[in-house]
Amino acid sequence: MKTIAIIGGGVIGGGWLARFLLNGWDVNVYDPDPEAQRKIDAVLVNARHALPMLYDVALPDEGTLTFCDTVQEAVATADWIQESVPERLDIKHRVLVDIQQHCRRDAIIGSSTSGFKPSELQEKSDHPEQIMVTHPFNPVYLLPLIEVVPSPKTGIDHLDRAKSILSSVGLYPLHVRKEIDAHIADRFLEAVWREGLWLIKDGIATTEEIDNAIRYGFGLRWAQMGLFETYRIAGGEAGMAHFIAQFGPCLEWPWTKLMDVPELTDELVKQIADQSDAQSGHKSIRELERLRDNNLIAMMRALKQQGSAAGALINAHEAEMKSVPSKDKHMKTIDRIVPVDWTDYNGHMNESRYGQVFSDAADAFMLAIGADAGYIASGKR
Repeated sequence: MKTIAIIGGGVIGGGWLARFLLNGWDVNVYDPDPEAQRKIDAVLVNARHALPMLYDVALPDEGTLTFCDTVQEAVATADWIQESVPERLDIKHRVLVDIQQHCRRDAIIGSSTSGFKPSELQEKSDHPEQIMVTHPFNPVYLLPLIEVVPSPKTGIDHLDRAKSILSSVGLYPLHVRKEIDAHIADRFLEAVWREGLWLIKDGIATTEEIDNAIRYGFGLRWAQMGLFETYRIAGGEAGMAHFIAQFGPCLEWPWTKLMDVPELTDELVKQIADQSDAQSGHKSIRELERLRDNNLIAMMRALKQQGSAAGALINAHEAEMKSVPSKDKHMKTIDRIVPVDWTDYNGHMNESRYGQVFSDAADAFMLAIGADAGYIASGKR
């Protein structure tokens, strides 16, 4: 059994924990916060609700979760150690030194840092080859992207094993070619965030109006095609070159303020906080998380049906987990969670989906007796 050590069990650390635990890994967690176990239990409630609904097969049996009293106890036998402590370099240095005093030399040490470069994390290390950035996105148990950022001192073997392990639990390791502050994705997010702050400060839009511009417009396009593929289509039959020729000149216009940021005065912070409370303050954080997870599941399952973007990744992971039913007296053909997009207004599985279940059961039975994809492709009846 593989073991991962989670050092820091907050929102991000808890998400890492859930992703690996629900994919069959044993998990050791260390967090000095006396509320850590309660917070992690809350994350697991949501993860157990959400992650299985992405797949049409059962996830592996959960691993064993152990709360540890020391870093040493957590990391001593771990194959992977994920550091998710506060975003201060001095704290990360102290924790990484502590980890490396007690971990195996072949263990992978990933940092969830959203801003620091791996070379900065390695500054106090006698074994820098173990350390790399593995930056996730919340919720880690659902969103597949992990930015994997090595430095020139990161070991090739450690890097290759890290990418393989991430893929094995349904994640997408994006290997960042060169280390840079804030990696790739957060640099885009900061640009949008910066412009949003100006739009609020200048009285152009509220937090809700900005969110609506994203979720009803380009956010939907980006979710399944990203930036450049979206713009390629916008260029029509002539493609990207035509798009750049048509819209490139506007990049020189003074539309945005991406090189500047408004001062976060008490007044501006209160304005943003008040607008945010008016927008969604009637729901608790847990209710918002559940809504977010259900929306993500429905979108990713739609992409799964099309075999596109994140959906293609789920299909590939599902194929690895799928097994031939055993020919027992009571053959189990289906073991799965009813996904949110199969339910009706009562939260029950819609009657139309029973036909799907029967069909899936028949497919599983045929697989059990040897009528697999190869058999069908051969033209045999």
